[in-house]
Amino acid sequence: MPTMTEKIIQKHLTEGNLERGKKIALTIDQTLTQDATGTMAYLQLEAMGVDQVKTELSVSYVDHNTLQSGFENADDHKYLQTVAAKHGIYFSRAGNGICHQVHLERFAKPGKTLLGSDSHTPTAGGIGALAMGAGGLDVACAMAGRPFYLTMPKIVKVELTGRLNKGVSSKDIILKLLSTLSVKGGVGKVIEYCGEGVKTLSVPQRATITNMGAELGATTSIFPSDEITEAFLRKQQRSEDFVPLCADDDAVYDESYTIDLSTLEPMIAMPHSPDNVVSISEVEGKPIDQCSIGSCTNSSYMDMMSVAAILKGKVANERVSLTISPGSKQVLNMIAQNGALADMIASGARILESTCGPCIGMGQSPITNAWSLRTFNRNFYGRSGTLSANVCLVSPEVAAASAVSGVISDPRKVDYELPQEPQEFIIDDRCIIKPCAAKASEVEVIRGPNIKELPMNQRLSDTIEKPVLLKVEDNITTDHIMPAGAKVLPYRSNIEKISQFVFRDVCADFAQRCHDNNGGIIVAGSNYGQGSSREHAALAPMYLGIKAVIAKSFARIHHANLINFGILPLQFVNEADYDAVEEGDVLRFSNLSMLKPNEPITVDNLTKGTTICLSHSLSELDITTLSYGGTLNLIKAEQNKQN
Repeated sequence: MPTMTEKIIQKHLTEGNLERGKKIALTIDQTLTQDATGTMAYLQLEAMGVDQVKTELSVSYVDHNTLQSGFENADDHKYLQTVAAKHGIYFSRAGNGICHQVHLERFAKPGKTLLGSDSHTPTAGGIGALAMGAGGLDVACAMAGRPFYLTMPKIVKVELTGRLNKGVSSKDIILKLLSTLSVKGGVGKVIEYCGEGVKTLSVPQRATITNMGAELGATTSIFPSDEITEAFLRKQQRSEDFVPLCADDDAVYDESYTIDLSTLEPMIAMPHSPDNVVSISEVEGKPIDQCSIGSCTNSSYMDMMSVAAILKGKVANERVSLTISPGSKQVLNMIAQNGALADMIASGARILESTCGPCIGMGQSPITNAWSLRTFNRNFYGRSGTLSANVCLVSPEVAAASAVSGVISDPRKVDYELPQEPQEFIIDDRCIIKPCAAKASEVEVIRGPNIKELPMNQRLSDTIEKPVLLKVEDNITTDHIMPAGAKVLPYRSNIEKISQFVFRDVCADFAQRCHDNNGGIIVAGSNYGQGSSREHAALAPMYLGIKAVIAKSFARIHHANLINFGILPLQFVNEADYDAVEEGDVLRFSNLSMLKPNEPITVDNLTKGTTICLSHSLSELDITTLSYGGTLNLIKAEQNKQN
């Protein structure tokens, strides 16, 4: 009576069992990286002394920063291409598409495990893969043949019934679920979709839903691999990759929900959180300034065709800046050949590269105090590049209809022709460079001057006495901790430089505080570190001397990243202790060499003369890793013992 998740985990299990809440280890079949996280991941892989990757398939994508406004960005791309050739990794060139869209089209397989250094790696759950986001160091370890450790998640059933009406999108399904569960509702859980409504959704529609499962905080989300999956793979000329996968009829779940697709209406996530969801009817008619269509959430062929159908014969309102980013070269080729691209251009839309672009803050920042509709997955404060902007998340249909009218609009009231599914997809993989093992030894890995050596942490001290340098509220995202955007991304391989941006939009002098105090402590509310998998949100604070983060609770990936880089992740037992701690309080941690799983620790607040009780969820391996100052230190110690 296993679920889909349990079936895949059981086949890949190397340590532990299926007991909820216990640590397990999995063999990873595939990995993916993107350029904003990949440079650091491959520097870490090289530091492990790995010759050729040990996975079935590893792919390096360039999709986040393709602006190339200086040499730093271009140098990173050259490094990524050469290091991929050296170590047996496929390389998807800039312009070939967004990693999750391309991986869904060309590589993802039902029943396989996929680990990606991007939090939206669960997109491949739309094709029946167990796909999880992780920090770059965890992905590097997987490429080196090491298992991936996580806590055995709870499994949640979401049954879909009925069929979507015209003008209602799969985006509205996940927005509805976010309004029900919140951005914390999926933490420690896998979301499994089932029911007759599943049969009405294409693989890209399913992928939109699993993509934004990351916004629930879920470990991953997954759909069955069925006849719809088989048809998609056949059109991609990958029939041999199909395997059927579904939960047993009597599978047991930890939670269950039902969504009737026939009753759904278009939804919108209001600023500044993906779970701040209301129906379009509640805000219909509100003037807007920008519509940006694309991202790994909504840039598939059918998304683009729906947008083109609504825009056909119309022009975007004079107040609205309209941008469209097709998700892959395959999608762009197809809409160019069938005339849909011409309809978009005629509407006044600005056609951007097949990259993440505005979603990661790379251009298209809206005007001051703007209302911006985006088909993306995140609308965190400041992520667009304009701190005063009001960014909302919507479906492609809502975005297109609103771009024409100039106000938030219901696409059900627009007369347009529904597009038809393609009979086949254009297959052209010439921008994916396949590695050649026979020539690997001849490859020179090229490192530009901006690519610096990895900073290494020191071993954990038995006693830490440091001030609280920053206290923050609930739901602090990795965008708060380590911003993205055109000014920051070029330094992803230069930790010394990028560390100056840590908490830039929260506490402008944070880096200086760290310098003045030789490091310190961060205190946070619940769900600390939600959002992106970017390990720089742990690596750069480590470089600045942060020794511990004490929070009410942590997001999964960030918690793992903190451990990977030797920063203690601890949790308040009593909420009153969070309220009592203030910035500037000096905390003393004692007897850290005696840290043990499931045993709370006490910390002295020397400023207040009080004692705080803290808990943690650290395993024996986590504690050992922290004692060495992080995962790379531990690996090097193991290698030295073997030698």
